[in-house]
Amino acid sequence: MPIDVTTALAAEPSVTRISWTDRDVLLYHLSLGAGAADATDPAELRWAYERGLRVLPTFALVAGQGISSGAAGPASMSMPGVDVDLRRILHGGQRLRVNGPLPTAGTATVASRVSDVWDKGKAAVVVLEQRATADDGAELWTTSMQIWARGEGGFGGDPGPAAEAGLPDRAPDHVLTSPTGPQQALLYRLNGDLNPLHADPRFAAAAGFDRPILHGLASYGIVCRAVVDGVLGGDAAAVRDYEVRFAGTLLPGETVRTSVWEDGDRLHLLAVCPERGDAPVLTHATMEVAR
Repeated sequence: MPIDVTTALAAEPSVTRISWTDRDVLLYHLSLGAGAADATDPAELRWAYERGLRVLPTFALVAGQGISSGAAGPASMSMPGVDVDLRRILHGGQRLRVNGPLPTAGTATVASRVSDVWDKGKAAVVVLEQRATADDGAELWTTSMQIWARGEGGFGGDPGPAAEAGLPDRAPDHVLTSPTGPQQALLYRLNGDLNPLHADPRFAAAAGFDRPILHGLASYGIVCRAVVDGVLGGDAAAVRDYEVRFAGTLLPGETVRTSVWEDGDRLHLLAVCPERGDAPVLTHATMEVAR
């Protein structure tokens, strides 16, 4: 079996050094659509111009991985105990915890490990945790990525935590609309994720899709920016914890519509694609904020 649970969980964390500059941050924001609506709007320029630049917390997911770092699209997801073809995996969920505003440039040490492997019957879920630490020892962020490996379940393992309760039984407090461009996936992949699923029509067809799809983490970042701008007054540092499940694909050129329910310092989110009958994109989504 390509997944050896005992080996995966027992492996020592792999440790890497990363660095980034304001150009990496600017590229990331542009790949989420910053400046597309009005390139002269100050609300757009805070993401797309180095003077007064703010950093979306979701930049943590791509920091140090950009195209200039030599990243290349792998043919498999390979780590101790795990060796799975990319065509058989899906990004099932993502969580990010940040301890404060991210700097526009910096260096960090990132420790990566498999923290859990869940048995979902027809699939296994590999939970990959990454912790980033600044040179002074301060923890910058922790990410937890749920990777669904189709056909790898049924080994009698822990099925993982149950789904959280549903959305509040009332109308949302905010509804935010985020269009994407037809080139969005081609631009976003320059952040470092060169999986051909997002560019190569033949590869996408072999994976069961009609055409290349947008990265799940692009949708994740797009929704974060919409909430920061539309609910938090542009204060990216207010975001402390952001967790979602990737419930469906989004095609470049389609729209993300995000409904937001406020519950004190906790926001409940639902992102859908209106062009496809409000097909879900992100579900079981919450954001913890500091006001």
